[in-house]
Amino acid sequence: MYPNLYYAFKDWFGLDLSFLKLVNTFGFFVAICFLAAAGIVTIELRRKQGQGLLSYTEEKIRVGAPASLIDLALNAFIGFLFGYKIIAAFLMSNALSDPQSFILSGKGNLPVGIVVAIIFVGMKWWEKNKEKLAVPEERMIRIWPSDRVGDLVIYAAIFGFAGAKVFHNLENWNDFIKNPWEALISFSGLTFYGGLICAGLAIAFYAKRYKIGIIHLADSFAPALMLGYAIGRIGCQVSGDGDWGILNSSYISTPFGKVAAATDTDFRMQLGHNMDFYLSQYKTMDEVRHLSVPSFWHLPDWLFAYNFPHNVISEGTRIAGCDGFQYCNQLPIPVFPTAFYETIMCTILFFILWSLRKKLKKAGQITGLYLIFNGMERFTIEKIRVNTRYESLPFQPTQAELISSVMIIVGIVFFILVSRKKPEVKTESQ
Repeated sequence: MYPNLYYAFKDWFGLDLSFLKLVNTFGFFVAICFLAAAGIVTIELRRKQGQGLLSYTEEKIRVGAPASLIDLALNAFIGFLFGYKIIAAFLMSNALSDPQSFILSGKGNLPVGIVVAIIFVGMKWWEKNKEKLAVPEERMIRIWPSDRVGDLVIYAAIFGFAGAKVFHNLENWNDFIKNPWEALISFSGLTFYGGLICAGLAIAFYAKRYKIGIIHLADSFAPALMLGYAIGRIGCQVSGDGDWGILNSSYISTPFGKVAAATDTDFRMQLGHNMDFYLSQYKTMDEVRHLSVPSFWHLPDWLFAYNFPHNVISEGTRIAGCDGFQYCNQLPIPVFPTAFYETIMCTILFFILWSLRKKLKKAGQITGLYLIFNGMERFTIEKIRVNTRYESLPFQPTQAELISSVMIIVGIVFFILVSRKKPEVKTESQ
């Protein structure tokens, strides 16, 4: 496992670059997924603009004006945070030993923060001063939907993360009640459907405000969401953020972080030796879910059972001989690497949606298929995934199973309804 890029570069290249401890592995892959999604959305929006399915809006802008007080204040604030926290992390001893705790603390370097704030203010003033006119002018410009992808991605990121955090804490309410502040600021603990719902509502509001056809925008986002989810799950797998499956009772973990084949007796003994660990997650040992699935077809064992050594959330028991490191835990009994399974499934589903986007002529059909595919994929993986179940409801479903079931039904109904519509008449092209 690579909790942050420091461990990855040290393992792959033998480089000891302490500053890479600031780059969380999961966050790194999330950034890649947003960049990839932005590229896909841009390609699709431009294609639809070329077909005359999306048009531009005109906006009045003011050019040639000097930097405003708001511009300077915002840059001062950003510069101060950058200097006070990021640069300070390299100047203060032991700050990089636990980057998350340092970033979330009040510690920092005040003089450096002030100096960097002044530099940022000066850069903004100089940038605006270069473009300053004797008399500022107002001009009308055309802005196409593809020009707004940057704003759309920012909206999706902010509201997506907020929604993912809220839904995760609702799903794990008991843990949230125990320590609300830590649950809210922790870098781990995100629920995809919470992010999808909140980001979707925010983007719909943005689309209405700027007169972007919501159905065409949704069709453009559908393949991008599937690809982004696949990439994001790589981050879950590589960092070991707790998003894994149930126990595979065909294996156990050795004290030194390896995985070994096991008999039922071995499994029961390992379970008993780690009773305290599992009782911290389940009410009774009888609730511990497991399946026995040995590897087959000469596939590697880790595809069926992985113990997530050195995982980022320090879950499990300590690895023997691991000294001097922050992340030294492994799962005592390996689990199914469901994040990896989702990466494979969603990558395949992305290529299916991407290949169908030009063949399905009715607006909304790709969106309907996305809802169906996404719901089916998540409902399936939930069968071997660790998640909180609603015991008061029939069949004791998880939050994801409930939402994915609704998505499948809505997707089928939506696909049927839009398929009955007449093809949209194309208008002015870009």
